[in-house]
Amino acid sequence: MLRNMLDDAWEAARDSDAIIYHPKAMAGQHIAETLGVPCFLAMVLPALSPTRVFANPVLGDRNYGGWLNKMSYTLMIKAMFLPYSKMLNQWRAEKLGLPPSKLDLTLRGRPIPKLYGYSQFVLPNPPDWDDSTHVTGYWWLPPTDWQPPLELQTFLDSGPPPIYVGFGSMTSQNPEQLTRIVLQAAEKSGQRILLATGWGGLAPTKLPSYAYALQSAPHDWLFPRCAAVVHHGGAGTTAAGLRAGRPTLVCPFFGDQPFWGRRVYELGVGPRPIPQKKLNVENLSRAMRQMISDETMRQKAQDLGEKLRTEDGVTKAVEIIMSYLG
Repeated sequence: MLRNMLDDAWEAARDSDAIIYHPKAMAGQHIAETLGVPCFLAMVLPALSPTRVFANPVLGDRNYGGWLNKMSYTLMIKAMFLPYSKMLNQWRAEKLGLPPSKLDLTLRGRPIPKLYGYSQFVLPNPPDWDDSTHVTGYWWLPPTDWQPPLELQTFLDSGPPPIYVGFGSMTSQNPEQLTRIVLQAAEKSGQRILLATGWGGLAPTKLPSYAYALQSAPHDWLFPRCAAVVHHGGAGTTAAGLRAGRPTLVCPFFGDQPFWGRRVYELGVGPRPIPQKKLNVENLSRAMRQMISDETMRQKAQDLGEKLRTEDGVTKAVEIIMSYLG
């Protein structure tokens, strides 16, 4: 399958003037090498720029300290290529006519520029990054003309703003139990809630009057209409909650989710993260009450949201790309 993806990428990109790619699209830098054009890595987390300040976000909420943090990036980059090195070099020879590659993040002897689609207001740049790393601000889609179902609008209008609870594409081994925890925590904290069922993290059946379930809705429309947000800590969902200026509770599953949860907590715009395995009625209801009653937290979240809404990450990214293209 990956070999087919490499072939398809070459057919799609062979007339390009530049290549912008995510590391999972492994053909990017090799096509750029063949064509003699610039290429840019684009991600929503700083996983490919070594620093001593924090460990690779893919490893979660880790801080080994100093050079060990920096080493975690080197190991991650090697692990990213190692399983596919034979296939990639074979493809380079057969399809692109190129010699074997070291399979690192360089092109023509220079580091590949890296574009990170998050905000420095959320994660300041470490002082030891080189000039190939660029943090642009979040990459927002244009507003849509999405209209809510009548039932959702009626629920929003029938009481105080609810707390959003949803875990996106994360699946739970026991979604019914997780739903019971969320409902009981909302009742105990005296809050109305919106349950986003997503891909199976939550499985509501008959709901009490203080809860409403929906499969999905645009976050840029929904979150400003909520009092707070509870989610898994994916980079995009975290960004949307912060941009809306709402206190955020991250309940991480794995990967970079604990990293963003820690940042939310360190910024003072949300409670301490609660890992999914430790989530219960008591700690969730306590966090819900804190997000509603802690005026300092709510003001910090509002202030951060105002800053994020001033950024235009897409325009900044385009400007950086054009500066390289001359």
